[in-house]
Amino acid sequence: MIIDDRTVNLRRALPADAAPAADVWLRSFAAALPGVVRPRSDDEVHGYFRQVLVPLRETCVAEAEGGGVVGVMVLEDEELAQLYLAPEWRGLGLGDRFVALAKERRPGGLSLWTFQVNEPAHRFYERHGFEAAEWTDGSRNEEREPDMRFVWRP
Repeated sequence: MIIDDRTVNLRRALPADAAPAADVWLRSFAAALPGVVRPRSDDEVHGYFRQVLVPLRETCVAEAEGGGVVGVMVLEDEELAQLYLAPEWRGLGLGDRFVALAKERRPGGLSLWTFQVNEPAHRFYERHGFEAAEWTDGSRNEEREPDMRFVWRP
């Protein structure tokens, strides 16, 4: 796919992608959720990508020509567990492509969790046919931040 005259390839993450994918996650989280406290250090996030997400989950990265990894998506069973883009790549259609890929990979349906304060994410997922299905007080997530579950059914 071409975005802003740059070729971007979505592909399965390789072990060498763990560090740049974690960096994208860290930058994206900080930009999109500045008021949400992260319970894990940068090193712990890097370790989680290296030891769990890349080798044990269906992890895909977006690699931009000349720009390295600019996005990451993780599918775990029927859950879209992670979708993060480098801040400068938001609003260019890359997230749309990741959601389309997730739907292709899980044609029977998907669910995901997002924080209640992340209204841009709510609008993004609703635009892609997801519906809010559950609200919590955050007691079940590490951040202790109220969250919402969204569901997409074909």
